[in-house]
Amino acid sequence: MGVFQRRPSGGPRLVSQPDRPRVPPNQSVTTSFPTLTAEQVPSVDVNNFTFRFWGEVREPTGMTWLQLMAVKHTTLVADFHCVTGWSMLGTEWGGALVRDVLEAANVELSTSARFVMAHCTTEFTTNLPVEALLAVDTMLVWEWNRLPLTSGHGGPLRLLVPSLYAWKDAKWVSGFEFLTNDRPGFWESRGYHMHGDPWKEERYS
Repeated sequence: MGVFQRRPSGGPRLVSQPDRPRVPPNQSVTTSFPTLTAEQVPSVDVNNFTFRFWGEVREPTGMTWLQLMAVKHTTLVADFHCVTGWSMLGTEWGGALVRDVLEAANVELSTSARFVMAHCTTEFTTNLPVEALLAVDTMLVWEWNRLPLTSGHGGPLRLLVPSLYAWKDAKWVSGFEFLTNDRPGFWESRGYHMHGDPWKEERYS
């Protein structure tokens, strides 16, 4: 599957073209976007919102919603794979690349930072390798198909990691805790795989 990035100067360009089938094993393609969540949908007030960075960083810091909205906007067209067995192809997301957010916030990672825990305004958490967080298609998103991301799908802010199963795309995300050692998040502590590669069918531990 190619992941395309839209730039203000033109149409989509190919960011990556992995050497693998577009649809992972044992996934069925759908055109709908089911709403799945383990928690009650929260109400998030962006006027009082701070996205935090802490843990294995030079200095803990945060960004207000207005500061986050000022980061360079990116639109990606990517496929989306749910661990429950469905995939949406060619979905369009708008927001900011995580690497651009970290740069804008002047976040300097420690050399010991090897993993990250995504935290949410709810009690949900999920773990990722730092390499996945810094990938060219990992984003913080607030738009889906050119419309504001609804609260049921994680709005106002959701993590998007197209290379992994979608439970890693933490809804209502509110911060990154950088870690030396990996530790399980919400679903991982309940038997889901610590990594979650769809093409390796890393669904459960």
